[in-house]
Amino acid sequence: MLSNPPYPAGTVITGKWRGNRYVVERMLGKGANGTVYLVQREGRQGRYALKIGNDTLELQSEINVLTSLQSCRKRSEHRARRESPMSSYLLESDDFKNGDNVPFYVMRYVEGRQLHHFLAKNGASWLGLVGLKLLEKLQKIHECGFVFGDLKPENVMVSNYGEAELIDYGGASPMGRSVKQFTEWHDRGFWNAGSRTGDEGYDLFAFAVLCLRLLNEEGLKAAAQQLPQTRSAEELMRLARSLPDKKLSSWLCLALKGGFAGSAEALQIWREHIYRMRKQPKDSIATPRWLKNTFALSLFVLIFTIYWLFRF
Repeated sequence: MLSNPPYPAGTVITGKWRGNRYVVERMLGKGANGTVYLVQREGRQGRYALKIGNDTLELQSEINVLTSLQSCRKRSEHRARRESPMSSYLLESDDFKNGDNVPFYVMRYVEGRQLHHFLAKNGASWLGLVGLKLLEKLQKIHECGFVFGDLKPENVMVSNYGEAELIDYGGASPMGRSVKQFTEWHDRGFWNAGSRTGDEGYDLFAFAVLCLRLLNEEGLKAAAQQLPQTRSAEELMRLARSLPDKKLSSWLCLALKGGFAGSAEALQIWREHIYRMRKQPKDSIATPRWLKNTFALSLFVLIFTIYWLFRF
Protein backbone atom coordinates (compact mmCIF):
# COMPACT_ATOMS: atom_id res chain seq x y z
CA MET A 1 0.00 0.00 0.00
CA LEU A 2 1.28 3.43 -0.94
CA SER A 3 0.72 6.72 0.81
CA ASN A 4 -1.32 9.03 -1.37
CA PRO A 5 -1.16 12.60 -0.03
CA PRO A 6 -3.22 15.30 -1.73
CA TYR A 7 -1.40 17.21 -4.44
CA PRO A 8 -2.23 20.94 -4.46
CA ALA A 9 -2.84 23.07 -7.54
CA GLY A 10 0.38 23.75 -9.39
CA THR A 11 1.98 20.38 -8.58
CA VAL A 12 3.79 18.96 -11.61
CA ILE A 13 3.50 15.20 -12.08
CA THR A 14 6.20 13.93 -14.44
CA GLY A 15 5.99 10.45 -15.93
CA LYS A 16 9.06 8.37 -15.17
CA TRP A 17 8.97 6.34 -18.39
CA ARG A 18 7.23 8.56 -20.95
CA GLY A 19 8.39 11.90 -19.59
CA ASN A 20 5.07 13.73 -20.05
CA ARG A 21 4.44 16.48 -17.50
CA TYR A 22 1.00 17.19 -16.03
CA VAL A 23 0.13 20.27 -13.96
CA VAL A 24 -2.55 19.75 -11.29
CA GLU A 25 -5.47 22.21 -11.41
CA ARG A 26 -7.65 20.69 -8.68
CA MET A 27 -8.88 17.46 -7.15
CA LEU A 28 -11.93 15.97 -8.86
CA GLY A 29 -12.68 13.18 -6.41
CA LYS A 30 -11.28 10.60 -4.03
CA GLY A 31 -12.25 6.95 -3.72
CA ALA A 32 -11.21 3.73 -2.03
CA ASN A 33 -8.47 2.93 -4.54
CA GLY A 34 -7.22 6.34 -5.62
CA THR A 35 -7.62 10.06 -6.19
CA VAL A 36 -8.55 11.78 -9.46
CA TYR A 37 -7.18 15.20 -10.42
CA LEU A 38 -7.97 17.64 -13.17
CA VAL A 39 -4.68 18.30 -14.95
CA GLN A 40 -3.27 20.03 -17.99
CA ARG A 41 -0.47 18.45 -19.99
CA GLU A 42 2.42 20.80 -20.66
CA GLY A 43 2.58 21.72 -24.32
CA ARG A 44 -1.10 20.97 -24.95
CA GLN A 45 -4.29 22.96 -24.48
CA GLY A 46 -6.63 20.13 -23.46
CA ARG A 47 -7.37 19.12 -19.89
CA TYR A 48 -7.37 15.54 -18.62
CA ALA A 49 -8.39 13.42 -15.65
CA LEU A 50 -5.37 11.86 -13.93
CA LYS A 51 -5.86 9.10 -11.37
CA ILE A 52 -3.24 8.29 -8.74
CA GLY A 53 -3.61 4.89 -7.12
CA ASN A 54 -3.34 3.92 -3.47
CA ASP A 55 -2.16 0.42 -4.35
CA THR A 56 0.04 -0.55 -7.29
CA LEU A 57 -1.62 -3.92 -7.94
CA GLU A 58 -5.16 -2.55 -7.71
CA LEU A 59 -4.43 0.33 -10.06
CA GLN A 60 -2.61 -1.95 -12.49
CA SER A 61 -5.67 -4.20 -12.55
CA GLU A 62 -7.80 -1.16 -13.39
CA ILE A 63 -5.35 -0.12 -16.12
CA ASN A 64 -5.52 -3.64 -17.59
CA VAL A 65 -9.31 -3.39 -17.80
CA LEU A 66 -9.13 0.01 -19.47
CA THR A 67 -6.50 -1.23 -21.93
CA SER A 68 -8.73 -4.18 -22.86
CA LEU A 69 -11.72 -1.89 -23.34
CA GLN A 70 -9.63 0.48 -25.44
CA SER A 71 -8.43 -2.34 -27.72
CA CYS A 72 -11.94 -3.73 -28.04
CA ARG A 73 -13.43 -0.38 -29.06
CA LYS A 74 -10.65 0.28 -31.58
CA ARG A 75 -11.34 -3.08 -33.26
CA SER A 76 -15.06 -2.33 -33.33
CA GLU A 77 -14.55 1.16 -34.77
CA HIS A 78 -12.10 -0.18 -37.36
CA ARG A 79 -14.72 -2.65 -38.55
CA ALA A 80 -17.22 0.21 -38.75
CA ARG A 81 -14.57 2.35 -40.52
CA ARG A 82 -14.98 5.23 -38.15
CA GLU A 83 -13.32 6.64 -35.06
CA SER A 84 -15.09 8.10 -32.05
CA PRO A 85 -13.27 10.37 -29.59
CA MET A 86 -15.88 9.40 -26.97
CA SER A 87 -14.41 5.88 -26.78
CA SER A 88 -11.02 6.90 -25.37
CA TYR A 89 -10.89 4.93 -22.13
CA LEU A 90 -7.17 5.33 -21.49
CA LEU A 91 -4.69 7.87 -22.85
CA GLU A 92 -1.57 6.72 -21.03
CA SER A 93 -0.25 5.17 -17.82
CA ASP A 94 3.06 5.74 -16.06
CA ASP A 95 4.77 6.17 -12.67
CA PHE A 96 6.22 9.22 -11.06
CA LYS A 97 8.77 9.57 -8.31
CA ASN A 98 7.48 10.65 -4.91
CA GLY A 99 9.70 8.71 -2.54
CA ASP A 100 8.38 5.51 -4.08
CA ASN A 101 7.22 4.96 -7.63
CA VAL A 102 3.60 6.18 -7.60
CA PRO A 103 1.40 4.73 -10.38
CA PHE A 104 -1.03 6.90 -12.31
CA TYR A 105 -3.05 6.87 -15.49
CA VAL A 106 -4.63 9.56 -17.65
CA MET A 107 -8.11 9.64 -19.17
CA ARG A 108 -10.11 12.09 -21.25
CA TYR A 109 -11.76 14.69 -19.02
CA VAL A 110 -15.50 15.17 -19.31
CA GLU A 111 -16.56 18.76 -18.68
CA GLY A 112 -19.83 18.69 -16.80
CA ARG A 113 -21.59 17.73 -13.56
CA GLN A 114 -22.13 14.52 -11.69
CA LEU A 115 -25.42 12.96 -12.73
CA HIS A 116 -27.45 13.84 -9.61
CA HIS A 117 -26.24 17.46 -9.69
CA PHE A 118 -27.02 17.70 -13.41
CA LEU A 119 -30.63 16.51 -12.99
CA ALA A 120 -31.12 18.70 -9.91
CA LYS A 121 -30.19 21.73 -12.04
CA ASN A 122 -31.85 20.79 -15.33
CA GLY A 123 -34.82 18.67 -14.26
CA ALA A 124 -35.84 15.00 -14.39
CA SER A 125 -37.06 15.43 -17.98
CA TRP A 126 -33.41 14.93 -19.03
CA LEU A 127 -33.41 11.37 -17.68
CA GLY A 128 -34.61 9.99 -21.01
CA LEU A 129 -31.60 11.31 -22.92
CA VAL A 130 -29.00 10.82 -20.19
CA GLY A 131 -30.28 7.31 -19.49
CA LEU A 132 -30.01 6.49 -23.19
CA LYS A 133 -26.39 7.67 -23.35
CA LEU A 134 -25.53 5.78 -20.17
CA LEU A 135 -27.09 2.54 -21.42
CA GLU A 136 -25.13 2.92 -24.66
CA LYS A 137 -21.91 3.12 -22.64
CA LEU A 138 -22.85 0.03 -20.62
CA GLN A 139 -23.66 -1.94 -23.74
CA LYS A 140 -20.25 -1.15 -25.23
CA ILE A 141 -18.57 -2.34 -22.04
CA HIS A 142 -20.63 -5.54 -22.06
CA GLU A 143 -19.77 -6.18 -25.71
CA CYS A 144 -16.11 -6.15 -24.66
CA GLY A 145 -16.71 -8.78 -21.95
CA PHE A 146 -16.79 -6.58 -18.84
CA VAL A 147 -19.29 -5.21 -16.34
CA PHE A 148 -18.90 -1.73 -14.89
CA GLY A 149 -19.88 -2.84 -11.38
CA ASP A 150 -19.99 0.26 -9.18
CA LEU A 151 -22.68 2.16 -11.05
CA LYS A 152 -23.97 5.14 -9.07
CA PRO A 153 -24.68 8.84 -9.76
CA GLU A 154 -21.25 9.89 -8.45
CA ASN A 155 -19.59 7.78 -11.15
CA VAL A 156 -21.47 9.40 -14.04
CA MET A 157 -20.50 12.78 -15.48
CA VAL A 158 -22.94 14.63 -17.74
CA SER A 159 -22.05 17.45 -20.11
CA ASN A 160 -24.24 20.52 -20.57
CA TYR A 161 -25.80 18.95 -23.69
CA GLY A 162 -26.64 15.62 -22.01
CA GLU A 163 -23.72 13.39 -23.02
CA ALA A 164 -23.04 10.90 -20.21
CA GLU A 165 -19.64 9.42 -19.45
CA LEU A 166 -18.68 6.77 -16.92
CA ILE A 167 -15.78 7.59 -14.63
CA ASP A 168 -13.80 5.53 -12.09
CA TYR A 169 -13.42 2.06 -13.57
CA GLY A 170 -12.11 0.64 -10.29
CA GLY A 171 -15.17 -1.62 -10.05
CA ALA A 172 -15.03 -2.94 -13.62
CA SER A 173 -14.67 -6.72 -13.76
CA PRO A 174 -14.59 -9.43 -16.45
CA MET A 175 -17.91 -11.16 -17.06
CA GLY A 176 -18.39 -14.19 -14.85
CA ARG A 177 -16.17 -12.99 -12.00
CA SER A 178 -17.15 -11.37 -8.72
CA VAL A 179 -17.75 -7.64 -8.90
CA LYS A 180 -14.73 -5.96 -7.31
CA GLN A 181 -16.38 -2.81 -5.97
CA PHE A 182 -19.99 -1.91 -5.32
CA THR A 183 -22.15 0.54 -3.41
CA GLU A 184 -24.77 -1.09 -1.17
CA TRP A 185 -27.89 0.62 -2.49
CA HIS A 186 -26.96 -0.23 -6.08
CA ASP A 187 -25.83 -3.79 -5.36
CA ARG A 188 -28.02 -6.74 -6.37
CA GLY A 189 -26.74 -8.81 -3.46
CA PHE A 190 -27.69 -6.12 -0.94
CA TRP A 191 -31.35 -6.54 -1.97
CA ASN A 192 -31.20 -10.36 -2.01
CA ALA A 193 -32.03 -10.15 -5.71
CA GLY A 194 -29.14 -12.18 -7.10
CA SER A 195 -25.43 -12.84 -6.82
CA ARG A 196 -22.49 -10.47 -7.10
CA THR A 197 -21.18 -12.37 -10.11
CA GLY A 198 -20.61 -9.93 -12.94
CA ASP A 199 -23.15 -10.16 -15.76
CA GLU A 200 -25.16 -7.72 -17.84
CA GLY A 201 -28.11 -8.00 -15.46
CA TYR A 202 -25.95 -6.77 -12.57
CA ASP A 203 -25.32 -3.42 -14.29
CA LEU A 204 -28.95 -3.13 -15.43
CA PHE A 205 -30.13 -3.72 -11.85
CA ALA A 206 -27.75 -1.01 -10.63
CA PHE A 207 -28.98 1.32 -13.38
CA ALA A 208 -32.60 0.79 -12.28
CA VAL A 209 -31.70 1.58 -8.66
CA LEU A 210 -29.82 4.65 -9.87
CA CYS A 211 -33.03 5.89 -11.55
CA LEU A 212 -35.05 5.26 -8.38
CA ARG A 213 -32.46 7.11 -6.33
CA LEU A 214 -32.68 10.10 -8.67
CA LEU A 215 -36.47 10.14 -8.71
CA ASN A 216 -37.36 9.03 -5.15
CA GLU A 217 -34.30 8.97 -2.92
CA GLU A 218 -36.30 9.16 0.32
CA GLY A 219 -38.33 6.09 -0.65
CA LEU A 220 -35.17 4.19 -1.56
CA LYS A 221 -33.52 5.19 1.70
CA ALA A 222 -36.49 3.92 3.71
CA ALA A 223 -36.50 0.60 1.85
CA ALA A 224 -32.76 0.17 2.42
CA GLN A 225 -33.20 0.53 6.20
CA GLN A 226 -35.11 -2.74 6.47
CA LEU A 227 -33.52 -5.80 8.05
CA PRO A 228 -31.10 -7.57 5.68
CA GLN A 229 -33.26 -10.71 5.55
CA THR A 230 -36.37 -8.74 4.55
CA ARG A 231 -34.86 -6.62 1.80
CA SER A 232 -35.91 -7.71 -1.68
CA ALA A 233 -36.28 -6.56 -5.27
CA GLU A 234 -40.04 -6.47 -4.66
CA GLU A 235 -39.52 -3.44 -2.39
CA LEU A 236 -37.75 -1.68 -5.23
CA MET A 237 -40.42 -2.66 -7.74
CA ARG A 238 -43.04 -1.21 -5.41
CA LEU A 239 -41.18 2.11 -5.60
CA ALA A 240 -40.94 1.81 -9.38
CA ARG A 241 -44.69 1.18 -9.72
CA SER A 242 -45.40 4.37 -7.76
CA LEU A 243 -43.75 6.52 -10.45
CA PRO A 244 -46.18 8.52 -12.63
CA ASP A 245 -44.42 7.47 -15.87
CA LYS A 246 -45.77 3.94 -16.38
CA LYS A 247 -43.48 3.10 -19.29
CA LEU A 248 -40.46 4.00 -17.19
CA SER A 249 -41.97 2.07 -14.28
CA SER A 250 -42.34 -1.06 -16.44
CA TRP A 251 -38.77 -0.77 -17.73
CA LEU A 252 -37.37 -0.45 -14.20
CA CYS A 253 -39.36 -3.44 -12.94
CA LEU A 254 -38.01 -5.59 -15.79
CA ALA A 255 -34.44 -4.56 -14.97
CA LEU A 256 -34.94 -5.19 -11.23
CA LYS A 257 -36.20 -8.73 -11.75
CA GLY A 258 -33.67 -9.61 -14.47
CA GLY A 259 -36.25 -9.65 -17.24
CA PHE A 260 -34.05 -8.36 -20.08
CA ALA A 261 -32.10 -10.76 -22.29
CA GLY A 262 -29.19 -8.33 -22.08
CA SER A 263 -28.18 -4.71 -22.30
CA ALA A 264 -28.84 -4.55 -26.06
CA GLU A 265 -32.51 -5.35 -25.51
CA ALA A 266 -32.72 -3.02 -22.52
CA LEU A 267 -31.19 -0.20 -24.58
CA GLN A 268 -33.55 -0.76 -27.50
CA ILE A 269 -36.66 -0.71 -25.32
CA TRP A 270 -35.43 2.40 -23.47
CA ARG A 271 -34.80 4.14 -26.80
CA GLU A 272 -38.27 3.32 -28.17
CA HIS A 273 -40.44 3.69 -25.07
CA ILE A 274 -38.60 6.07 -22.72
CA TYR A 275 -36.33 8.35 -24.75
CA ARG A 276 -38.59 8.89 -27.78
CA MET A 277 -41.68 9.41 -25.64
CA ARG A 278 -39.93 11.97 -23.42
CA LYS A 279 -38.24 14.10 -26.05
CA GLN A 280 -40.31 16.80 -27.70
CA PRO A 281 -40.39 16.56 -31.51
CA LYS A 282 -39.33 19.77 -33.16
CA ASP A 283 -42.48 19.93 -35.27
CA SER A 284 -44.66 19.69 -32.15
CA ILE A 285 -43.79 23.25 -31.16
CA ALA A 286 -46.62 25.52 -32.28
CA THR A 287 -45.63 28.20 -34.79
CA PRO A 288 -47.02 31.67 -33.92
CA ARG A 289 -49.71 32.94 -36.33
CA TRP A 290 -47.84 36.21 -36.94
CA LEU A 291 -44.77 34.25 -38.07
CA LYS A 292 -46.87 32.22 -40.51
CA ASN A 293 -48.39 35.40 -41.95
CA THR A 294 -44.98 37.08 -42.26
CA PHE A 295 -43.58 34.05 -44.09
CA ALA A 296 -46.55 33.98 -46.47
CA LEU A 297 -46.14 37.69 -47.24
CA SER A 298 -42.38 37.31 -47.82
CA LEU A 299 -42.99 34.38 -50.17
CA PHE A 300 -45.56 36.41 -52.16
CA VAL A 301 -43.15 39.36 -52.52
CA LEU A 302 -40.36 37.01 -53.68
CA ILE A 303 -42.53 35.37 -56.33
CA PHE A 304 -43.83 38.77 -57.52
CA THR A 305 -40.25 40.14 -57.79
CA ILE A 306 -39.05 37.12 -59.80
CA TYR A 307 -42.04 37.42 -62.12
CA TRP A 308 -41.28 41.09 -62.98
CA LEU A 309 -37.56 40.43 -63.41
CA PHE A 310 -38.18 37.74 -66.00
CA ARG A 311 -40.94 39.71 -67.73
CA PHE A 312 -38.77 42.76 -68.35
